[in-house]
Amino acid sequence: MIVELLAGGAAGVFGHLKSKDFVRRRLRYTGIVEKSSTGIGLAAGAATALAAAPIVAVFPLVGAPAALILGAGVGTGVAAGIKQARKGGPPDDWS
Repeated sequence: MIVELLAGGAAGVFGHLKSKDFVRRRLRYTGIVEKSSTGIGLAAGAATALAAAPIVAVFPLVGAPAALILGAGVGTGVAAGIKQARKGGPPDDWS
C-alpha cells in the first residue's frame, strides 16, 4: 500500500508539473485559455485516469489509486497552467 501511494504521488506530481508547463507554454494562444479552467482540468484529469487505469492494473505494486492520483495531478496542472497563461506567466526560459 505504501509503494502504491508513493508511486501514485510521484506520478501525480510529475503529471501536474508537465501538464501545467505544457498548457502555459504551448496552449497560451488558443481558445482553451479563454474557457473555464475547472471544466477543462476536470475533463483532462478524468481522461488521464481512465487511460492510466488499465496500464497500472497490470503492475502488481500499483493499482487504481495510482491512476486516480495521476489524473488528479494532471487535472490540477491543466487548471494551474490555464490560470498562468491568462496572467501572462513567467517567461519561457524560467523553468
